[in-house]
Amino acid sequence: MPPLSIMNVSIILLNWNAAADTIACLQPMLAWQQVRPCLIVVDNASQGDDVAQIRQALPGVHLIENERNEGFSGGSNRGMAYALARGDDPILLLNNDAMIGETAVLRLAQTLQEQPDIGMVVPQLLDEHGELVAVGGKNPAFHLQTRVQSFADDVPVQPVETISGTAVLIRATMLRQVGLLDERFFFSTEMADLSLRARQHGFVCAVDRRAQASHTISRSAPLRSSLYVYYIVRNRFLILRNHYRWRLDLHSFWLAYTVALWLKLWLGGQRVTAKAVWLALGDGVNGRFGGQNERVLAACAEVSRSSPK
Repeated sequence: MPPLSIMNVSIILLNWNAAADTIACLQPMLAWQQVRPCLIVVDNASQGDDVAQIRQALPGVHLIENERNEGFSGGSNRGMAYALARGDDPILLLNNDAMIGETAVLRLAQTLQEQPDIGMVVPQLLDEHGELVAVGGKNPAFHLQTRVQSFADDVPVQPVETISGTAVLIRATMLRQVGLLDERFFFSTEMADLSLRARQHGFVCAVDRRAQASHTISRSAPLRSSLYVYYIVRNRFLILRNHYRWRLDLHSFWLAYTVALWLKLWLGGQRVTAKAVWLALGDGVNGRFGGQNERVLAACAEVSRSSPK
């Protein structure tokens, strides 16, 4: 890759009760040579001393303290609004359980420079063992499994329908045209929604397979049977509302699929996950969106206590 001059990149991480992960993710960036990162941490109303830990370990970080948990969409919007107010530097959204190196960020930035039609570009995403997780995503209105894991040819930069927010470099001028994330999603699928809106404005979402990032999924495993399932299922109905309101075939299919999934989980003894799916179904159909963490966790905890051991 030809050398680039020093470039500025705004790097946004959300923190929610995981200060150690946030610090471990950002500290290596302080030694970068060609990328000058503006580190922006949005704390989503963490409990305990997360904010103090981050301030002590990363004194140069711009720390935004939300008074309540605004989810991935709301928290990311606070960070992106700050970054956009500073100028048009590329914006890197990065999960604090992911890691990306300077070379990969430079590669993604060069791709944005070389291909002005690309609004968002992601690296290949690997798990903690080095196994491929995804190279972009598919439209969740049409696909149950939304991860792309292979292409028909070896072209390094490939267009994809959607991307995730695990590690993504975003063109600032695209955000000014398309807008920020829809905060009704709260968590999950909001980047797919942004991808679809970007396409409506003529921007391409792409993956550059010459760049890599890693994602340690196991760190967030405890919430995957309840909150993760709830938001993934519910937010598919919001995608349908936003982009396919009159596609009755899609609405009918996902309604039937979700009922069948709930029944399978319930009969299979997975009562906590079944409860999360049932709540997601009701909220998705009735238009109850936004953050529902406390309500969902409380309902799932009640089911867990009452389930036969």
